[in-house]
Amino acid sequence: MNVLFADEQDDPIVTDELLRLAELVLEEEGLEAETGVSLVLIDEAEMSQLNEVHMGKDAPTDVLSFPIEAAAPGAPPMRSPGGPPIELGDVFIAPSVVRENAERHGVRFEDELSLMVVHGLLHLLGWDHETEDEATRMEARERELLARIGRVRP
Repeated sequence: MNVLFADEQDDPIVTDELLRLAELVLEEEGLEAETGVSLVLIDEAEMSQLNEVHMGKDAPTDVLSFPIEAAAPGAPPMRSPGGPPIELGDVFIAPSVVRENAERHGVRFEDELSLMVVHGLLHLLGWDHETEDEATRMEARERELLARIGRVRP
């Protein structure tokens, strides 16, 4: 997997585990080894700007995903024969917001941050939580993937 990982914020984060988690999610979801994705850690100000421009919400959020390819749960995008590798899109995470959410919910920051990586990648792969059924399916898949690395979904 080609995971571009960029840390553009000041909160010290151990990124090795997050990178391995991203690769695991992509493998478990059936993507080809050449698949590319970007994970970017950003500060609250940048997240607020992205959230306002793209979602119409004037506040920071924990994670935003911007898919390039169309996908559906269990049906990841596949490369055309002889075509270029799939580029899934970008996941932006604001660790300071994730930390606040973890403290508010009484969970470990590392578990919440891992959840945001999985959650963001699943969004790139067509998973959603707009309906109760979709949310139940997505949360179950998040739990499965996080359990693979010994993390829990808060």
